[in-house]
Amino acid sequence: MKLTEKTLSQEYKYRGKIVNLRVDDAELENGHVTKREVVEHPGGVTIGALTDKNELLFVRQFRYPYQQVILETPAGKLEPGEDAFEAGKRELKEETGATGRDFQFLGNMYPTPGYCGEIIRLYACRVDGYGEMDPDDDEFLEVERIPLDKAVQMVMDNEIPDGKTQILILKIAALVRENKI
Repeated sequence: MKLTEKTLSQEYKYRGKIVNLRVDDAELENGHVTKREVVEHPGGVTIGALTDKNELLFVRQFRYPYQQVILETPAGKLEPGEDAFEAGKRELKEETGATGRDFQFLGNMYPTPGYCGEIIRLYACRVDGYGEMDPDDDEFLEVERIPLDKAVQMVMDNEIPDGKTQILILKIAALVRENKI
């Protein structure tokens, strides 16, 4: 088995500020042709900032698709051509006022690979200092510090539904156990 599909055609149905939607005709390895709906997204970044007391910095913000306030690690959308590492540092400063040190890249996350091409880059750091927050004009955030052990328990108790935040918490907890951060 090849486990591949060949794109035969693409038709854009919507082009927006954040996402584009296209419908492709794709040939399967058995020769059949099917439709594939694809959401194009420029990608994002999230950063787990750990204090010297092993507390993680979080933001609470209203997320419109869910119509609720969500607890997340600082994150944001990448601008075209923007470096993910620099974007992560920018988001940390804008959303929490913090700066970091000892940054580590923790990999890529594909949040919804069945229909969306978004890739979220995961980073961790130690908090180096604090300054003023500078959120975007349409961002309203509350910053919260949560001990890492409690954050892990919150993931296990399904109190943090955001996937990127769950993964980042669990990866950082593993790094702390191994004294690698």
